[in-house]
Amino acid sequence: MHILVLGAAGMVGRKLVERLLRDGQLGNREITRMTLQDVVTPAKPLDASIAISLVTSDFADPASAAPLLTHRPDVIFHLAAIVSGEAEAEFDKGYRINLDGTRHLIDAIRAVGGGYKPRLVFTSSIAVFGAPFPEKIGDEFFHTPLTSYGTQKSICELLIADYTRKGFMDGVGIRLPTICVRPGKPNKAASGFFSNIMREPLAGVEAVLPVGDDVRHWHASPRSAVGFLLHAATMDTAAMGARRNLSMPGLSVTVGEQIAALERVAGKSVTARIRREPDPVIMGIVSGWPRDFVTDRALQLGFTTAEKTFDDIIRIHIEDELDGKFVA
Repeated sequence: MHILVLGAAGMVGRKLVERLLRDGQLGNREITRMTLQDVVTPAKPLDASIAISLVTSDFADPASAAPLLTHRPDVIFHLAAIVSGEAEAEFDKGYRINLDGTRHLIDAIRAVGGGYKPRLVFTSSIAVFGAPFPEKIGDEFFHTPLTSYGTQKSICELLIADYTRKGFMDGVGIRLPTICVRPGKPNKAASGFFSNIMREPLAGVEAVLPVGDDVRHWHASPRSAVGFLLHAATMDTAAMGARRNLSMPGLSVTVGEQIAALERVAGKSVTARIRREPDPVIMGIVSGWPRDFVTDRALQLGFTTAEKTFDDIIRIHIEDELDGKFVA
């Protein structure tokens, strides 16, 4: 089996590649080749026993997609995107990468012809939904995105469903919750503070909280995100019918509940490193975000999370990123 990962240098991409190499197979099929693409050169996996090609390219360049399909990958993980805050601040760049890049990819898949029909797993976002919301967003709630990023993801969902309906590919779009705790340095995502107020204090560094403790949001761990991707790549898509996009399971918690979980796991000395500094811009963006979901359809189709509580999310971060230790 040949697997192509677009956006392989990103946080979720790196973790996905590590898991695939560790497993050596996807579903019941042996992985024999991987192509890893990003705008920066993905890290070369050490001691890999399979053929790995590293591709550095501009995903939104119309000429970049076709060469990635030369060896007809069986599964394509499409993680390439710019994040919410950047897409909102740089309008043209957001549409170029998040929408045009996806369109170039699926058109290139179609152009291969000869019965080529790969499984395409697309990472969408809960940003496709916009306020006003019901208390919990169900599988039937309509898309009214209130950000450019959400609009771009929503359009891509429609394209993937339609190209799948026409038989050009076998597409699955998964709307990821906000991934928390994200390792590494803060990025330009407007949601970055949800991770910052966990990650930095655990590392002994002060973090700024730009919103109130009553802000509620939908979360899942990086470990869960990888699990969602693997299941989307191996599931029986016939059970999905024509509805090829769905919201992933997660946890709905307030910022105050996040901080309380951090205190339970790591102690008051860690939560004391959180400094409250309200930011009206961030507060305005967050006010239009989803807060809670009913994900019965995803659960029925076999998607599961690695965590049951937000305490678990913090412990997963400590285990996976900090070797089980943190700065008390």
